[in-house]
Amino acid sequence: MTMENFALVFGTTPFVSLGITLVLIGGCAVMTGRVLALNWRPDWQMVPYCLLLGFADRFLVFALFQGELLSGTGYAADTALLLCLAGLSFQLTRARQMVRQYPWAYERAGPMGWRERR
Repeated sequence: MTMENFALVFGTTPFVSLGITLVLIGGCAVMTGRVLALNWRPDWQMVPYCLLLGFADRFLVFALFQGELLSGTGYAADTALLLCLAGLSFQLTRARQMVRQYPWAYERAGPMGWRERR
């Protein structure tokens, strides 16, 4: 994909999109997933938070780098990436939390899972 095609689809350059989405707002998504897991919230609550983070991402791209504010494909791609980051963080934290809080009942089953202790 060329730079012009990327800009047409995502509303900005690849460097700006990845920099803002992965570094700044991606860090917020990771913290969101972690906080939801630590407070024993259900995983579906990541969706509204990541939708709001997607709006924040599009606004920062628009305000700081003159990107397209109302890029539907850019918003969808950025929000999907943020949901993936939040979900990964949620699952890693929940697995660690289950093993630490209930060591007599559960043991690690990889970095993102747990199983009943035999």
